[in-house]
Amino acid sequence: MPEATEVQVRPAGEDDLADLTEIYNHYVRETPITFDLEPLTPQQRRPWLLSHPEDGPHRLLVACGGPGGRILGYATSSPFRPKAAYATSVETSVYCAPDAGGRGTGTLLYKALFEALREEDVHRAYAGIAQPNEASVRLHARFGFQPVGVYREVGRKFGRYWDVAWYEKDLSPGTGPAPAVRSASAPAPGRIAENAPARSAGS
Repeated sequence: MPEATEVQVRPAGEDDLADLTEIYNHYVRETPITFDLEPLTPQQRRPWLLSHPEDGPHRLLVACGGPGGRILGYATSSPFRPKAAYATSVETSVYCAPDAGGRGTGTLLYKALFEALREEDVHRAYAGIAQPNEASVRLHARFGFQPVGVYREVGRKFGRYWDVAWYEKDLSPGTGPAPAVRSASAPAPGRIAENAPARSAGS
């Protein structure tokens, strides 16, 4: 059996756009996790990618591993709301490739993301999770997110309405380190897959 390849996390670049779009479109087509209804082209997603530079509070990180260093998933911190007073809050999300769950990829991405945000002027992180999504709820709980409320039947997809639960994480200095992370190539026995991302409406 070939040796497992270590997973690396790095900032996304334009060369990643096609792979990132393919991962996202899987969740558009197959799940209520994002509230986009139609798949997007890489060109349509390009403004989203460019809105996440390598520094600052709005990041886009990718996890790469396996043959050819393919993209296994990505995590983002994006503006929570457009008005200026919301500038110290971000909305976070994590998406894994459909075949990349259960290897700690989501945990690895979030750990890197929140480590990067420690150097930024960010006070709170929020995540909207379309329900039900127990794997994503557990992932966010491990990183200290607390429930703050539920939007009932806020989105309609696949012919039915979906609730979105909102979670909040304190990013103030001194709130504690991110949880320890197992190797992304060696998941804990019986671990719940993490390829059930958090995002309510198309990050």
